[in-house]
Amino acid sequence: MIVITYNEYLKNILIQILSSYNILKENKEKPEDLNNIKKEMLKINGFLKVVSKKIDTDKINSPDFRIVKSKFQYYLNSYYFEKEIETMATLYSNDLSRVKNMRLKILEALEGKKMMENVEELIEKI
Repeated sequence: MIVITYNEYLKNILIQILSSYNILKENKEKPEDLNNIKKEMLKINGFLKVVSKKIDTDKINSPDFRIVKSKFQYYLNSYYFEKEIETMATLYSNDLSRVKNMRLKILEALEGKKMMENVEELIEKI
């Protein structure tokens, strides 16, 4: 039986968030990219929800975790790109400049309040 500590569990989730974020950052605009953007954004949102709702701040040794968790909750409460992406998919999926702008808006939101920078730092600390 394999036992995973809370810290290892959190670290694995943070690494998956960072991985999807990096995929969004490195994305080059192609017609099928809107689906890729949606897929990675939904992964990120799912992981942010898990961290926000399921991981107890008292069980993580790093004080930085409270800050990151607070930023995750802010992001989830402030940004909702799913509806915009659904609208774009039907109307503008082949308009690469609109797809690029959507990707950049999502990245800007993820980078707001240095959230992704804090994720990288927390991964190194735990």
